[in-house]
Amino acid sequence: MVNTTFSAAVWPEDTFPEESRRYRQCALCTQKSRVIWGEGNPRASILIILDNPGAREDKEGNEYVCATRQTLQQALHQVNLSADDVYLTYLLKCRPLRRYDKEQARAFSKPFLIRQIHAMQPKFIVCLGDVVVQTMFDDKDTCVKDLRGAWHNLLGYRCIVSYHPLAVRRRPNLLRLFIEDWNMLAQQR
Repeated sequence: MVNTTFSAAVWPEDTFPEESRRYRQCALCTQKSRVIWGEGNPRASILIILDNPGAREDKEGNEYVCATRQTLQQALHQVNLSADDVYLTYLLKCRPLRRYDKEQARAFSKPFLIRQIHAMQPKFIVCLGDVVVQTMFDDKDTCVKDLRGAWHNLLGYRCIVSYHPLAVRRRPNLLRLFIEDWNMLAQQR
């Protein structure tokens, strides 16, 4: 997915709502955890959900765009969606820095995400990756490959499902399907 004319950009992080302070009670959060509520345009019509935020800074503390966001931004670029068209948020609001009880953290985090979705009222939701799909659709046996390529209803919003951007990077054969899913959404805008 190399495109020499594309340059990934750092999306602005959203300001924290008051309830983000309560999120610090998540077992995943530590003193050093950075809670990231979301990034991009909070008034965008497209809400993208990933499992958790990736690294934001290199070892020297310089801000950079992680591989997940690079792949995602390039796909958006390919289907003529701009950074202003989307808001990116996470099931888990902080990056895991240690081992944790995944089921407990997801169960704790999901109500925060649901309230965030209802507060934002997006036109479309995009669930990326099996973790998000299984959690949001309350079905541990479902996976992206079974749901992608079709429209779904999630919490009363139109929703599509696609692969996690890191899965696309690791398995380039998924790129065509990933772009197909984004094209399906771009055509409905």
